Amino acid sequence: MAMNREKRFRVAVAQLRPAPATQDAIDMIAHTAEQARGQGARLVLFPEAYVGGYPRGSAFGTLVGQRSDEGREEFRRYWDQAIEVPGPECEQLGRVARRHGLQLVVGVIERDVGTLYCTVVFFSAEGELMGKHRKLMPTGAERLIWGFGNGSTMPVFDTPLGKVGAVICWENYMPLMRMAHYAKGIEIYCAPTADGRDTWLPTMRHVALEGRCFVLSCNQFARQSDYPGIHGPEGREGDPVVSRGGSCIIDPAGQVLAGPEFGGEALLTAEIDLDAIPRAKYDFDAVGHYARPDVFSLLVNEADTPAVVFGQGRPMHHGAVPSPSRGTDMDEPMSPH
Repeated sequence: MAMNREKRFRVAVAQLRPAPATQDAIDMIAHTAEQARGQGARLVLFPEAYVGGYPRGSAFGTLVGQRSDEGREEFRRYWDQAIEVPGPECEQLGRVARRHGLQLVVGVIERDVGTLYCTVVFFSAEGELMGKHRKLMPTGAERLIWGFGNGSTMPVFDTPLGKVGAVICWENYMPLMRMAHYAKGIEIYCAPTADGRDTWLPTMRHVALEGRCFVLSCNQFARQSDYPGIHGPEGREGDPVVSRGGSCIIDPAGQVLAGPEFGGEALLTAEIDLDAIPRAKYDFDAVGHYARPDVFSLLVNEADTPAVVFGQGRPMHHGAVPSPSRGTDMDEPMSPH
């Protein structure tokens, strides 16, 4: 049975400065959620790695072929700031969502045994941890500190506000990953990022136009002083901006509804109308009438791939309930569309 959905409502993206510690980040999320609800928002997106921290400028003592003791200690401190999913910090975030009746989509650093992951966690307006997405491909030097996600954590959730999922930063340059999300019927496509370059806005507009979905993108605004101990580029004096934001909200026709914001911290909101999606898909549906499955097909492996499986049972899923657009078991590959 189809879920009763709201058609018109307000969404928000929270462009914040880095928090000095994990609890500070959670406190800031609680404060921002209250502000967003006061402005009528029903869903709020927070930046990539906001809880636990995006370690901009850190090298963790690594050169090709060597790691330093100081770098190992830096990683240990970073590991301490990460959270477990589920875990006590997720319980705090769930209470924030429930208190304000908001869906929250939050970038975190997740700790699982000895590995860190760049993760997005999703909370319903009732405070339920619906699931998570682990970044499939850390970019560049991020691979030194973050593990790789797999296909078991690429959820799209059927919610009262539509179908919601997340694709992190440069995952948005993975065409097949975008296609997999379009095939799940994503309507609110969340793109937390650490990229504030001029090229990011056209990327987000392209995704919205290609997927015929609303795109919410959120970055941090940061100055050099937000990263104590990390030196800025030579010759730059004062307290230069090292992450200028660029958060935005885009509609299914590729039109900018809010942002991009480059001037500092900001809470951007926009009213969206889900009826804009079928209107946009009238002449283009990347996984439907425009797909040509007789020529092109995509196989998506959503099975978990743990290093160790105990007993005869199947691996435990790290992601979410089966995609509501498919109604099949998460361990079965998605049929070519």
